[in-house]
Amino acid sequence: MAPSSIAILGGGLTGLSAAFHLSRRFPAAQITLLNKDTRFGGWVHSKRAKIALEDGRETSVLLEAGPRTLRPNSKSVLELINLLDLSSSLLTVPRSSPAARNRFLCFPGTQGLLHIPSSPLSLLTSVLSLKSSSLHSPLGHILISAVAREPFRRWNRPSGIEDEPVDQFLTRRFGSEFARVFGSALVHGIYAADSRELSVRAAFPSLWDAEERGRGSVVTGFLRPSRASATAEVDNAPYQLGDVEKQMHGVSVYSFSQGIGTLVTALLRELRMHRNVRLLGGVSATALRMNRRTAQIEITTSSAETLRATHAVSAIPLPNLNALLSPNTPLPHLTANPYSSVTVVNLVFVVSAGHTLHPDGFGYLVPRSASGHAENTVLGCVFDSSSMSAQEAPWSSEIVKMTAMLREPVISVPHLIETLSQQLGVRLPDPLLVKVRDNVHCIPLLRVGHLQRMRDLSDVLCGEPWGGRLEVVGAGVGGVSVGDCVEAGRRVGRSWA
Repeated sequence: MAPSSIAILGGGLTGLSAAFHLSRRFPAAQITLLNKDTRFGGWVHSKRAKIALEDGRETSVLLEAGPRTLRPNSKSVLELINLLDLSSSLLTVPRSSPAARNRFLCFPGTQGLLHIPSSPLSLLTSVLSLKSSSLHSPLGHILISAVAREPFRRWNRPSGIEDEPVDQFLTRRFGSEFARVFGSALVHGIYAADSRELSVRAAFPSLWDAEERGRGSVVTGFLRPSRASATAEVDNAPYQLGDVEKQMHGVSVYSFSQGIGTLVTALLRELRMHRNVRLLGGVSATALRMNRRTAQIEITTSSAETLRATHAVSAIPLPNLNALLSPNTPLPHLTANPYSSVTVVNLVFVVSAGHTLHPDGFGYLVPRSASGHAENTVLGCVFDSSSMSAQEAPWSSEIVKMTAMLREPVISVPHLIETLSQQLGVRLPDPLLVKVRDNVHCIPLLRVGHLQRMRDLSDVLCGEPWGGRLEVVGAGVGGVSVGDCVEAGRRVGRSWA
Protein backbone atom coordinates (compact mmCIF):
# COMPACT_ATOMS: atom_id res chain seq x y z
CA MET A 1 0.00 0.00 0.00
CA ALA A 2 1.33 3.43 -0.93
CA PRO A 3 2.22 5.63 2.05
CA SER A 4 -0.12 8.41 3.12
CA SER A 5 2.43 10.02 5.41
CA ILE A 6 6.23 9.75 5.57
CA ALA A 7 8.61 10.92 8.29
CA ILE A 8 12.28 11.46 7.45
CA LEU A 9 14.92 11.77 10.16
CA GLY A 10 17.99 13.75 9.10
CA GLY A 11 18.46 16.70 6.78
CA GLY A 12 21.83 15.82 5.31
CA LEU A 13 22.23 14.91 1.65
CA THR A 14 20.70 11.46 2.15
CA GLY A 15 17.61 12.82 3.90
CA LEU A 16 17.15 15.67 1.40
CA SER A 17 17.58 13.29 -1.53
CA ALA A 18 15.01 10.93 0.02
CA ALA A 19 12.53 13.78 0.51
CA PHE A 20 13.03 14.98 -3.07
CA HIS A 21 12.52 11.59 -4.70
CA LEU A 22 9.71 10.48 -2.37
CA SER A 23 7.81 13.71 -3.05
CA ARG A 24 7.98 12.90 -6.75
CA ARG A 25 7.13 9.22 -6.33
CA PHE A 26 4.29 9.75 -3.83
CA PRO A 27 2.85 13.23 -4.53
CA ALA A 28 -0.24 12.51 -2.40
CA ALA A 29 1.77 11.60 0.71
CA GLN A 30 2.47 14.16 3.43
CA ILE A 31 6.26 14.23 4.00
CA THR A 32 7.83 15.67 7.15
CA LEU A 33 11.60 15.97 7.48
CA LEU A 34 13.19 16.53 10.88
CA ASN A 35 16.67 17.98 11.18
CA LYS A 36 18.26 18.63 14.56
CA ASP A 37 20.18 21.67 13.25
CA THR A 38 18.58 24.77 11.79
CA ARG A 39 21.09 24.46 8.96
CA PHE A 40 20.46 21.62 6.52
CA GLY A 41 23.06 19.71 4.53
CA GLY A 42 24.81 17.58 7.13
CA TRP A 43 28.57 17.57 6.58
CA VAL A 44 28.38 19.79 3.50
CA HIS A 45 29.71 23.22 4.48
CA SER A 46 30.25 25.72 1.66
CA LYS A 47 30.77 29.32 2.72
CA ARG A 48 32.30 32.44 1.26
CA ALA A 49 34.66 34.51 3.41
CA LYS A 50 35.57 38.11 2.67
CA ILE A 51 39.23 39.05 2.60
CA ALA A 52 40.99 42.40 2.19
CA LEU A 53 44.34 42.64 0.40
CA GLU A 54 47.12 45.04 1.32
CA ASP A 55 46.36 47.30 -1.65
CA GLY A 56 42.82 47.82 -0.39
CA ARG A 57 41.05 45.49 -2.79
CA GLU A 58 38.40 43.23 -1.35
CA THR A 59 37.25 39.87 -2.57
CA SER A 60 35.83 36.62 -1.23
CA VAL A 61 37.05 33.06 -1.25
CA LEU A 62 34.95 29.92 -1.16
CA LEU A 63 35.76 27.64 1.76
CA GLU A 64 34.65 24.01 1.95
CA ALA A 65 34.68 22.25 5.31
CA GLY A 66 33.18 19.07 3.86
CA PRO A 67 33.29 17.45 0.40
CA ARG A 68 34.73 19.85 -2.20
CA THR A 69 34.76 18.02 -5.55
CA LEU A 70 32.76 15.19 -7.08
CA ARG A 71 33.58 12.51 -9.62
CA PRO A 72 31.19 12.20 -12.58
CA ASN A 73 30.57 8.48 -11.98
CA SER A 74 27.45 8.98 -9.83
CA LYS A 75 24.42 9.16 -12.10
CA SER A 76 22.18 10.01 -9.17
CA VAL A 77 24.03 13.31 -8.63
CA LEU A 78 24.10 14.06 -12.36
CA GLU A 79 20.35 13.49 -12.35
CA LEU A 80 19.90 16.06 -9.57
CA ILE A 81 21.99 18.56 -11.54
CA ASN A 82 19.63 18.08 -14.48
CA LEU A 83 16.36 18.08 -12.52
CA LEU A 84 17.36 21.08 -10.38
CA ASP A 85 18.73 22.99 -13.39
CA LEU A 86 22.25 23.45 -12.03
CA SER A 87 24.21 22.98 -15.26
CA SER A 88 25.02 26.66 -15.61
CA SER A 89 26.86 26.69 -12.25
CA LEU A 90 29.05 23.66 -12.99
CA LEU A 91 32.83 23.94 -12.86
CA THR A 92 34.71 21.01 -14.36
CA VAL A 93 38.31 19.84 -14.26
CA PRO A 94 39.37 17.93 -17.42
CA ARG A 95 41.34 14.72 -17.11
CA SER A 96 44.18 16.34 -19.03
CA SER A 97 44.70 19.14 -16.49
CA PRO A 98 47.54 19.11 -13.94
CA ALA A 99 44.95 19.10 -11.15
CA ALA A 100 43.72 15.74 -12.46
CA ARG A 101 47.08 14.22 -13.42
CA ASN A 102 49.24 15.33 -10.51
CA ARG A 103 48.63 13.79 -7.13
CA PHE A 104 51.23 13.32 -4.45
CA LEU A 105 52.17 11.42 -1.31
CA CYS A 106 54.24 12.60 1.61
CA PHE A 107 55.91 9.94 3.70
CA PRO A 108 55.67 10.63 7.46
CA GLY A 109 58.82 12.22 8.83
CA THR A 110 60.18 13.23 5.40
CA GLN A 111 60.40 16.56 3.62
CA GLY A 112 58.87 17.18 0.20
CA LEU A 113 56.26 15.43 -1.93
CA LEU A 114 56.47 12.36 -4.13
CA HIS A 115 54.57 12.37 -7.41
CA ILE A 116 52.24 9.41 -8.00
CA PRO A 117 52.66 8.21 -11.60
CA SER A 118 49.34 8.72 -13.37
CA SER A 119 50.03 7.10 -16.75
CA PRO A 120 52.15 4.27 -18.16
CA LEU A 121 54.60 6.84 -19.55
CA SER A 122 55.01 8.67 -16.24
CA LEU A 123 55.35 5.32 -14.48
CA LEU A 124 58.20 4.25 -16.76
CA THR A 125 59.81 7.67 -16.54
CA SER A 126 59.74 7.61 -12.75
CA VAL A 127 61.50 4.24 -12.74
CA LEU A 128 64.05 4.78 -15.51
CA SER A 129 65.12 8.32 -14.56
CA LEU A 130 68.23 8.87 -12.51
CA LYS A 131 67.69 9.22 -8.79
CA SER A 132 69.00 12.76 -9.01
CA SER A 133 66.37 13.66 -11.61
CA SER A 134 63.16 15.48 -10.61
CA LEU A 135 61.26 12.89 -12.68
CA HIS A 136 62.41 10.03 -10.48
CA SER A 137 59.96 8.75 -7.88
CA PRO A 138 60.34 5.70 -5.63
CA LEU A 139 56.57 5.28 -5.90
CA GLY A 140 57.06 4.06 -9.46
CA HIS A 141 59.22 1.16 -8.28
CA ILE A 142 56.65 0.18 -5.66
CA LEU A 143 53.82 0.29 -8.21
CA ILE A 144 55.57 -1.64 -10.97
CA SER A 145 56.91 -4.30 -8.63
CA ALA A 146 53.55 -4.89 -6.95
CA VAL A 147 51.30 -4.76 -10.03
CA ALA A 148 53.60 -6.80 -12.28
CA ARG A 149 53.93 -9.61 -9.78
CA GLU A 150 50.28 -9.76 -8.71
CA PRO A 151 48.91 -11.83 -11.65
CA PHE A 152 51.48 -14.53 -10.88
CA ARG A 153 50.51 -14.88 -7.24
CA ARG A 154 48.34 -17.91 -6.62
CA TRP A 155 44.87 -17.71 -5.16
CA ASN A 156 45.67 -16.97 -1.53
CA ARG A 157 42.37 -15.94 0.04
CA PRO A 158 42.01 -17.87 3.31
CA SER A 159 39.38 -20.58 3.10
CA GLY A 160 35.93 -19.67 4.36
CA ILE A 161 36.37 -15.92 4.84
CA GLU A 162 33.68 -13.60 3.49
CA ASP A 163 35.44 -10.32 4.22
CA GLU A 164 38.73 -8.92 5.49
CA PRO A 165 40.45 -5.60 6.23
CA VAL A 166 41.64 -3.51 3.28
CA ASP A 167 45.25 -3.72 4.47
CA GLN A 168 45.15 -7.50 4.72
CA PHE A 169 43.60 -7.84 1.26
CA LEU A 170 46.17 -5.56 -0.41
CA THR A 171 49.03 -7.23 1.45
CA ARG A 172 47.91 -10.65 0.20
CA ARG A 173 47.72 -9.56 -3.40
CA PHE A 174 50.25 -6.71 -3.77
CA GLY A 175 52.62 -6.94 -0.82
CA SER A 176 52.94 -5.15 2.52
CA GLU A 177 54.77 -2.07 1.17
CA PHE A 178 52.10 -1.39 -1.46
CA ALA A 179 49.36 -1.88 1.15
CA ARG A 180 50.98 0.50 3.62
CA VAL A 181 51.95 3.21 1.14
CA PHE A 182 49.00 3.32 -1.26
CA GLY A 183 46.26 1.49 0.63
CA SER A 184 46.59 3.42 3.87
CA ALA A 185 46.85 6.76 2.03
CA LEU A 186 43.68 6.04 0.05
CA VAL A 187 41.77 5.13 3.20
CA HIS A 188 43.10 8.24 4.96
CA GLY A 189 41.74 10.37 2.11
CA ILE A 190 38.27 8.81 1.97
CA TYR A 191 37.52 7.47 5.45
CA ALA A 192 40.11 9.23 7.66
CA ALA A 193 40.59 5.78 9.14
CA ASP A 194 43.04 2.91 9.53
CA SER A 195 43.09 0.55 6.54
CA ARG A 196 43.79 -2.30 8.97
CA GLU A 197 40.26 -1.91 10.37
CA LEU A 198 38.18 -1.05 7.28
CA SER A 199 36.20 -3.74 5.45
CA VAL A 200 37.38 -4.24 1.88
CA ARG A 201 33.99 -5.56 0.74
CA ALA A 202 32.12 -2.58 2.19
CA ALA A 203 34.59 0.13 1.17
CA PHE A 204 36.04 -1.22 -2.10
CA PRO A 205 33.79 -4.03 -3.34
CA SER A 206 35.26 -3.85 -6.84
CA LEU A 207 38.59 -5.19 -5.48
CA TRP A 208 36.96 -8.26 -3.97
CA ASP A 209 34.89 -8.86 -7.11
CA ALA A 210 37.93 -8.47 -9.38
CA GLU A 211 39.84 -11.06 -7.38
CA GLU A 212 37.02 -13.54 -7.95
CA ARG A 213 36.70 -12.72 -11.67
CA GLY A 214 40.44 -13.10 -12.05
CA ARG A 215 40.45 -16.41 -10.16
CA GLY A 216 42.75 -14.96 -7.56
CA SER A 217 44.31 -12.08 -9.51
CA VAL A 218 42.91 -8.58 -9.03
CA VAL A 219 44.77 -7.26 -12.09
CA THR A 220 43.42 -10.06 -14.30
CA GLY A 221 39.94 -9.52 -12.89
CA PHE A 222 39.92 -5.85 -13.83
CA LEU A 223 40.94 -6.78 -17.37
CA ARG A 224 37.90 -9.05 -17.66
CA PRO A 225 34.46 -7.48 -18.17
CA SER A 226 32.14 -7.43 -15.19
CA ARG A 227 28.85 -9.25 -15.52
CA ALA A 228 26.94 -6.57 -13.67
CA SER A 229 26.98 -2.97 -14.78
CA ALA A 230 28.51 -0.57 -12.31
CA THR A 231 25.50 1.67 -12.83
CA ALA A 232 22.84 -1.00 -12.62
CA GLU A 233 19.44 0.59 -12.11
CA VAL A 234 17.88 -1.83 -9.71
CA ASP A 235 14.41 -0.32 -9.87
CA ASN A 236 14.45 -0.12 -13.68
CA ALA A 237 13.80 3.61 -13.38
CA PRO A 238 16.19 5.31 -15.82
CA TYR A 239 18.17 8.29 -14.63
CA GLN A 240 16.93 11.58 -16.06
CA LEU A 241 20.28 13.04 -17.12
CA GLY A 242 19.39 15.44 -19.91
CA ASP A 243 22.60 16.87 -21.40
CA VAL A 244 24.53 16.69 -18.12
CA GLU A 245 26.17 13.36 -18.94
CA LYS A 246 27.58 14.86 -22.15
CA GLN A 247 28.97 17.78 -20.18
CA MET A 248 30.94 15.28 -18.10
CA HIS A 249 32.78 13.81 -21.07
CA GLY A 250 36.51 13.93 -20.34
CA VAL A 251 35.96 15.36 -16.85
CA SER A 252 38.00 14.20 -13.86
CA VAL A 253 36.15 16.03 -11.07
CA TYR A 254 33.64 18.84 -10.83
CA SER A 255 32.02 21.24 -8.41
CA PHE A 256 29.93 24.40 -8.60
CA SER A 257 30.73 28.10 -8.60
CA GLN A 258 29.35 28.33 -5.06
CA GLY A 259 30.61 24.93 -3.94
CA ILE A 260 28.97 21.60 -3.09
CA GLY A 261 26.48 23.50 -0.94
CA THR A 262 24.80 24.39 -4.24
CA LEU A 263 23.18 20.94 -4.18
CA VAL A 264 21.77 21.54 -0.69
CA THR A 265 20.47 25.01 -1.56
CA ALA A 266 18.77 23.76 -4.73
CA LEU A 267 17.18 20.78 -2.97
CA LEU A 268 15.82 22.99 -0.20
CA ARG A 269 14.45 25.50 -2.72
CA GLU A 270 12.70 22.72 -4.63
CA LEU A 271 11.31 21.00 -1.54
CA ARG A 272 9.90 24.25 -0.14
CA MET A 273 7.85 24.59 -3.30
CA HIS A 274 6.11 21.25 -2.62
CA ARG A 275 2.92 21.64 -0.60
CA ASN A 276 3.18 18.06 0.64
CA VAL A 277 6.65 18.57 2.15
CA ARG A 278 7.31 20.07 5.57
CA LEU A 279 10.90 20.86 6.60
CA LEU A 280 11.47 21.22 10.33
CA GLY A 281 14.90 22.63 11.11
CA GLY A 282 16.10 22.72 14.70
CA VAL A 283 13.79 19.86 15.58
CA SER A 284 15.12 16.40 16.41
CA ALA A 285 13.52 13.08 17.21
CA THR A 286 13.73 11.94 20.84
CA ALA A 287 11.95 8.58 20.47
CA LEU A 288 10.70 6.27 17.71
CA ARG A 289 8.37 3.32 18.05
CA MET A 290 5.90 1.25 16.09
CA ASN A 291 2.31 1.42 17.35
CA ARG A 292 1.10 -2.10 16.65
CA ARG A 293 -2.54 -1.17 17.21
CA THR A 294 -2.63 1.63 14.61
CA ALA A 295 0.21 0.23 12.46
CA GLN A 296 1.78 3.67 12.48
CA ILE A 297 5.28 4.79 13.33
CA GLU A 298 5.22 7.32 16.16
CA ILE A 299 8.07 9.80 16.56
CA THR A 300 8.37 12.06 19.58
CA THR A 301 10.17 15.31 18.76
CA SER A 302 12.22 17.79 20.75
CA SER A 303 9.36 20.26 20.33
CA ALA A 304 7.07 17.88 22.31
CA GLU A 305 5.13 16.94 19.18
CA THR A 306 4.18 13.34 18.39
CA LEU A 307 4.55 12.76 14.68
CA ARG A 308 2.60 9.81 13.27
CA ALA A 309 3.44 8.37 9.88
CA THR A 310 2.59 5.26 7.92
CA HIS A 311 6.20 5.04 6.75
CA ALA A 312 9.54 6.45 7.89
CA VAL A 313 13.12 6.90 6.74
CA SER A 314 16.08 7.17 9.08
CA ALA A 315 19.01 9.03 7.53
CA ILE A 316 20.76 9.81 10.81
CA PRO A 317 23.89 8.08 12.16
CA LEU A 318 23.10 4.54 13.27
CA PRO A 319 24.08 5.07 16.94
CA ASN A 320 21.69 8.06 17.04
CA LEU A 321 18.87 5.89 15.73
CA ASN A 322 19.70 3.23 18.30
CA ALA A 323 19.19 5.80 21.08
CA LEU A 324 15.64 6.51 19.85
CA LEU A 325 14.33 2.95 19.84
CA SER A 326 12.32 1.21 22.51
CA PRO A 327 13.99 -1.81 24.18
CA ASN A 328 10.98 -3.79 22.98
CA THR A 329 11.83 -3.23 19.31
CA PRO A 330 15.64 -3.13 19.01
CA LEU A 331 17.44 -3.17 15.69
CA PRO A 332 20.69 -5.14 15.30
CA HIS A 333 24.21 -3.84 14.71
CA LEU A 334 23.46 -0.10 15.00
CA THR A 335 26.50 0.45 17.23
CA ALA A 336 28.87 -1.99 15.50
CA ASN A 337 30.94 0.65 13.69
CA PRO A 338 32.90 3.54 15.24
CA TYR A 339 33.04 6.95 13.56
CA SER A 340 36.09 8.95 12.53
CA SER A 341 36.47 12.65 13.28
CA VAL A 342 38.21 15.04 10.91
CA THR A 343 39.42 18.56 11.54
CA VAL A 344 39.35 20.65 8.36
CA VAL A 345 41.59 23.71 8.18
CA ASN A 346 41.06 26.20 5.34
CA LEU A 347 44.16 28.31 4.68
CA VAL A 348 44.38 31.37 2.45
CA PHE A 349 47.73 32.92 1.54
CA VAL A 350 48.80 35.86 -0.59
CA VAL A 351 51.90 35.37 -2.72
CA SER A 352 53.84 37.62 -5.03
CA ALA A 353 53.80 37.05 -8.79
CA GLY A 354 55.87 34.05 -9.85
CA HIS A 355 56.05 32.58 -6.36
CA THR A 356 54.44 29.18 -5.72
CA LEU A 357 53.60 27.42 -2.48
CA HIS A 358 52.83 24.00 -3.91
CA PRO A 359 53.19 22.06 -7.15
CA ASP A 360 50.39 22.25 -9.69
CA GLY A 361 48.12 19.37 -8.81
CA PHE A 362 45.17 18.17 -6.76
CA GLY A 363 46.98 17.71 -3.45
CA TYR A 364 48.69 15.05 -1.36
CA LEU A 365 47.92 12.31 1.15
CA VAL A 366 50.04 11.01 4.01
CA PRO A 367 50.33 7.19 4.28
CA ARG A 368 50.62 5.25 7.49
CA SER A 369 54.10 5.52 8.93
CA ALA A 370 56.57 2.67 8.82
CA SER A 371 57.25 0.82 12.05
CA GLY A 372 58.98 3.00 14.59
CA HIS A 373 57.79 6.35 13.21
CA ALA A 374 55.10 8.39 14.92
CA GLU A 375 51.86 8.88 12.98
CA ASN A 376 51.40 12.30 11.44
CA THR A 377 48.47 14.45 12.54
CA VAL A 378 47.95 15.58 8.94
CA LEU A 379 46.02 13.10 6.79
CA GLY A 380 46.39 15.12 3.59
CA CYS A 381 46.09 18.51 1.95
CA VAL A 382 44.10 19.72 -1.08
CA PHE A 383 45.44 22.44 -3.37
CA ASP A 384 42.12 24.22 -3.92
CA SER A 385 43.67 26.97 -6.02
CA SER A 386 44.79 24.40 -8.60
CA SER A 387 41.61 22.36 -8.87
CA MET A 388 38.93 25.02 -8.38
CA SER A 389 40.51 28.41 -9.13
CA ALA A 390 37.39 29.36 -11.12
CA GLN A 391 35.48 29.72 -7.84
CA GLU A 392 37.43 32.91 -7.13
CA ALA A 393 37.63 36.31 -8.85
CA PRO A 394 39.63 36.27 -12.13
CA TRP A 395 42.13 38.83 -10.86
CA SER A 396 42.87 37.00 -7.59
CA SER A 397 45.66 34.79 -8.95
CA GLU A 398 47.97 35.91 -6.13
CA ILE A 399 45.63 34.25 -3.65
CA VAL A 400 46.57 30.65 -2.81
CA LYS A 401 43.97 28.50 -1.09
CA MET A 402 44.59 25.06 0.38
CA THR A 403 42.77 22.80 2.83
CA ALA A 404 44.44 20.50 5.34
CA MET A 405 42.67 17.47 6.85
CA LEU A 406 43.77 16.39 10.32
CA ARG A 407 43.00 13.34 12.43
CA GLU A 408 42.69 15.43 15.61
CA PRO A 409 41.87 19.05 16.58
CA VAL A 410 44.38 21.82 15.94
CA ILE A 411 46.43 22.72 18.98
CA SER A 412 48.54 25.42 17.35
CA VAL A 413 48.08 27.00 13.92
CA PRO A 414 51.78 28.05 13.73
CA HIS A 415 52.78 24.44 14.42
CA LEU A 416 50.43 23.26 11.68
CA ILE A 417 51.96 25.76 9.23
CA GLU A 418 55.40 24.45 10.19
CA THR A 419 54.29 20.85 9.55
CA LEU A 420 52.77 21.70 6.18
CA SER A 421 55.93 23.64 5.22
CA GLN A 422 58.04 20.57 5.93
CA GLN A 423 55.73 18.30 3.95
CA LEU A 424 55.61 20.67 0.98
CA GLY A 425 59.30 21.47 1.11
CA VAL A 426 58.39 25.17 0.91
CA ARG A 427 58.39 27.78 3.65
CA LEU A 428 54.78 28.89 3.92
CA PRO A 429 54.14 32.54 4.82
CA ASP A 430 51.73 33.59 7.53
CA PRO A 431 48.22 32.90 6.26
CA LEU A 432 45.87 35.77 5.49
CA LEU A 433 42.91 33.69 6.67
CA VAL A 434 42.50 30.51 8.74
CA LYS A 435 39.21 28.73 9.30
CA VAL A 436 39.08 25.60 11.47
CA ARG A 437 36.15 23.22 11.67
CA ASP A 438 36.06 20.09 13.80
CA ASN A 439 33.81 17.52 12.11
CA VAL A 440 33.21 15.20 15.05
CA HIS A 441 32.19 11.61 14.28
CA CYS A 442 31.53 12.45 10.65
CA ILE A 443 32.63 9.30 8.78
CA PRO A 444 31.58 5.76 9.72
CA LEU A 445 34.36 3.18 9.79
CA LEU A 446 32.75 0.15 8.14
CA ARG A 447 34.37 -2.76 9.92
CA VAL A 448 34.83 -6.27 8.59
CA GLY A 449 31.50 -8.07 8.26
CA HIS A 450 29.57 -4.84 7.63
CA LEU A 451 27.67 -6.12 4.58
CA GLN A 452 26.37 -9.16 6.44
CA ARG A 453 25.36 -6.99 9.39
CA MET A 454 23.39 -4.73 7.06
CA ARG A 455 21.66 -7.77 5.57
CA ASP A 456 20.69 -8.81 9.10
CA LEU A 457 19.34 -5.31 9.72
CA SER A 458 17.34 -5.38 6.49
CA ASP A 459 15.82 -8.74 7.42
CA VAL A 460 14.64 -7.40 10.78
CA LEU A 461 13.14 -4.27 9.18
CA CYS A 462 11.22 -6.44 6.71
CA GLY A 463 9.77 -8.54 9.54
CA GLU A 464 7.37 -7.64 12.32
CA PRO A 465 6.63 -5.17 13.73
CA TRP A 466 8.14 -2.90 11.08
CA GLY A 467 6.87 -4.73 8.00
CA GLY A 468 9.17 -2.81 5.67
CA ARG A 469 7.69 0.56 6.69
CA LEU A 470 10.93 1.85 8.22
CA GLU A 471 13.96 2.18 5.99
CA VAL A 472 17.43 2.86 7.40
CA VAL A 473 19.85 4.50 4.98
CA GLY A 474 22.86 6.79 4.89
CA ALA A 475 26.64 6.68 5.11
CA GLY A 476 26.58 4.24 8.01
CA VAL A 477 24.71 1.72 5.87
CA GLY A 478 26.13 2.16 2.37
CA GLY A 479 29.01 4.21 0.96
CA VAL A 480 30.20 7.52 2.39
CA SER A 481 30.58 9.57 -0.80
CA VAL A 482 28.15 12.29 -1.90
CA GLY A 483 27.06 10.04 -4.75
CA ASP A 484 26.42 7.13 -2.38
CA CYS A 485 24.28 9.31 -0.10
CA VAL A 486 22.24 10.80 -2.94
CA GLU A 487 21.73 7.35 -4.48
CA ALA A 488 20.59 5.94 -1.12
CA GLY A 489 17.95 8.65 -0.90
CA ARG A 490 16.86 7.96 -4.47
CA ARG A 491 16.28 4.27 -3.74
CA VAL A 492 14.17 4.78 -0.63
CA GLY A 493 10.57 3.56 -0.75
CA ARG A 494 10.76 1.37 -3.84
CA SER A 495 8.90 -1.41 -2.06
CA TRP A 496 6.16 0.91 -0.76
CA ALA A 497 4.24 1.39 -3.98
